[in-house]
Amino acid sequence: MFAAGDSALGALQAQTRARSRVVEQVWAALPPPLARAVVSAGIDQGCLTIGVAGGTWASRLRYATDALRARVGEALGVDIRSIRIKVVPPRA
Repeated sequence: MFAAGDSALGALQAQTRARSRVVEQVWAALPPPLARAVVSAGIDQGCLTIGVAGGTWASRLRYATDALRARVGEALGVDIRSIRIKVVPPRA
């Protein structure tokens, strides 16, 4: 169905790898209980968007935004100008 050289597939794979690196850096920057609540993360145009499993975790994560901006931005070599936190369904 998809050829190995398909540009759409290659772009999707690259996007998936990039998002995996971002979520791994977010997990590393947080204490374990809070890191386990992070379901997804990505950076688009200087905005780090983090998906968490529940409103309580989203509130707690807001207290860590300055540290996240610095640590994740430095680790990935990206200037993070803002952070958006969304409540999303938990990981399966």
